[in-house]
Amino acid sequence: MGAGHTHVLHRAGTSPVHRLPPEVKIVAMVVFTVAVVATPREAFWAFGGYAALVAAVAALARIGPGWLLTRSMIELPFVLFAFALPFLAAGDRVDVLGLPLAVEGLYGAWNILAKGTLGVLASLLLAATTTVRDLIVGLDRLRCPQVFTQIATFMLRYLDVLVGEARRMRVARVSRGDDPRFLWQLRGFAAGVGALFLRAFERGERVYLAMLSRGYTGRMPVALYGGGAATVGQWAAAATVPLLAAGIAATAVVLT
Repeated sequence: MGAGHTHVLHRAGTSPVHRLPPEVKIVAMVVFTVAVVATPREAFWAFGGYAALVAAVAALARIGPGWLLTRSMIELPFVLFAFALPFLAAGDRVDVLGLPLAVEGLYGAWNILAKGTLGVLASLLLAATTTVRDLIVGLDRLRCPQVFTQIATFMLRYLDVLVGEARRMRVARVSRGDDPRFLWQLRGFAAGVGALFLRAFERGERVYLAMLSRGYTGRMPVALYGGGAATVGQWAAAATVPLLAAGIAATAVVLT
């Protein structure tokens, strides 16, 4: 029952970024991302400023560039799409290394690469310095709808249980001569998925009824969250990066 409170992206540490309450880090990341997205794509210098802010936070959190670059490969499909834009877009063209590329496509590719990469890096820093449990706590403190935070809480707590049950079902299936790698055995695989869904549904109903009998009212007890809300000083410290990003974005909009 205690499984699932960490995730592969979290990097345990005691840095000032790790110690910040989750709600202030969530707000800071969202404001920073909005500032990046609102920046005109022609303001190349602004994205250099955003990259410097990300690098400063990473250094403060003691997150190495190698770790960030490796995990940022998740955006690879968007990178491939961005590289195709200069060849597919219409409009004026310019020769680059002997290749006729669309100007609008080059701007579009740069826009996707710069903003997408900065957004992914900001999200990785949030995930690296905040556990999944703390992220849910932060969302609850920010008055996120209870239906979302409660679903996420139960998913976090019981995901490992369902994965373990699915693994046991697969072992039982293979031990009886079934091999889901073959196309004609997809029917058995689909039946197994359906059985797992029914088991999960029944388990969830039993857990919910047990919680109701123990006084559950639709909201987790505050005692489970531990600690208090962020102080004014913590909000001010976390606001440094998003305010700088907002200032860069505003300047870029005025100058462009």
